[in-house]
Amino acid sequence: MLTEYFPILVFLGIATVMGIGLMAAGGILGPRRPNPEKLSPYECGFESFEDARMKFDVRFYLVAILFIIFDLEIAFLFPWAVALDTIGMTGLVAMAIFLAVLVIGFIFEWKKGALEWE
Repeated sequence: MLTEYFPILVFLGIATVMGIGLMAAGGILGPRRPNPEKLSPYECGFESFEDARMKFDVRFYLVAILFIIFDLEIAFLFPWAVALDTIGMTGLVAMAIFLAVLVIGFIFEWKKGALEWE
């Protein structure tokens, strides 16, 4: 049983050693020239000036949701493309319906103005 998982354990071990080693090398060899601009928090293109619990514009959330939707679409397209020869026409029609629903949702968001920044 261990012989089946041994290559995975070797890979994880090498990845862990390389990750820790490269982070340590960066911490030891990296330049340290802090200044107020480098040490200041930066988020969303503007300085933080009020309470951390202030309300954000809903467009930030809409763009995040759109990103997640299209990211999931790509995640579903890869296994579908690999298995297309085995699932046949049924899989093709099912993916066409899936993509059509996503395109309709994208057009709806576009028409509502979710992608426009003022």
